Amino acid sequence: MAVIVTGAAGLIGSEAVSFFTSKGHEVIGLDNDLRSSFFGVEASTNWNRDRLIGLYSGYRHLDLDVRDADGVEAIFEENDVELVIHAAAQPSHDWAASDPVTDFTVNANGTLVLLEATRKFHSDAPFIFTSTNKVYGDAPNDLPLVEMPERWEIQQDHPFFGGIDESMSVDQCKHSLFGVSKLAADTLVQEYGLYFGMKTMVFRCGCVTGPLHSGAALHGFLSYLVKCILTGDEYQILGYGGKQVRDNIHAADLVSAFYEAFKAPRSGEVYNMGGGRLSNVSMLEAINKIEALTGNEAQTRYVDGNRIGDHIWYISDVSKFQRHYPDWNLTYDTDQILKEMVEVLASRS
Repeated sequence: MAVIVTGAAGLIGSEAVSFFTSKGHEVIGLDNDLRSSFFGVEASTNWNRDRLIGLYSGYRHLDLDVRDADGVEAIFEENDVELVIHAAAQPSHDWAASDPVTDFTVNANGTLVLLEATRKFHSDAPFIFTSTNKVYGDAPNDLPLVEMPERWEIQQDHPFFGGIDESMSVDQCKHSLFGVSKLAADTLVQEYGLYFGMKTMVFRCGCVTGPLHSGAALHGFLSYLVKCILTGDEYQILGYGGKQVRDNIHAADLVSAFYEAFKAPRSGEVYNMGGGRLSNVSMLEAINKIEALTGNEAQTRYVDGNRIGDHIWYISDVSKFQRHYPDWNLTYDTDQILKEMVEVLASRS
């Protein structure tokens, strides 16, 4: 029995490879390092691919594009698949605008290829999809937000003070082209569960992070910020006074949620997933924390203009997943995440 992991050399994929191989599962990873094409050689995940191959005898890596329907179907036909974790993506809403066709084919068509292969050969295998909070577009910016000295916050009496739940509309808002391609994939995964009865589950993630992230300027907020402060490179702050807030979930906490879902899968479910109220930080707060950890002063440049469709404040409400899977909890807060990232990234430099 094999676990298929797409985007296997990336942050989430590599964490899934480590987790499931450690539990005795055979893992087949699909990853052709498109990230280096998107963001440059400095964002390549080949170092992580090689690390996984060297560490785990139960891991088999395949240099395969998820859009390659014949290649994907051959893998599914040749192997007894017990779980699919689909983490491969074009992950940047800035990059998507430069090449909408590639963005859509990777995110939407690639997901369709994997769903069809699963339905055709292993329809009982749970299918876990890493979606994004960008499916809600800029709708969170219409919430009653209050500007504070170092962050934006939502009014405490608002129902979303504990985090945004799955009831937020995906309609009548600006998504970015990336948000659209991920929303297409998101609804496809839901539909294969609701229409075909497959065990499909969607995780709409906030910022997923950790020391295995190959952060770049266009994607990987905390990882890239840590890199810049460690190296002295300039970091560009885009709008909102640097007070924009993100919740951050360690990839290990996300993958442990995948495991709970794998053990008791559901059909067509959607879960908002992030660091919630336990682990969230503004840009300014993150800079201050990393400066304190490294002893380095951040070299920043402020640009008075936010990214199109970017969130001012986003914290995930993970309570629905916790109701369905009460054995799962977040274990990393922002300070623990940053400490680990600084230590690991400093050791690599």
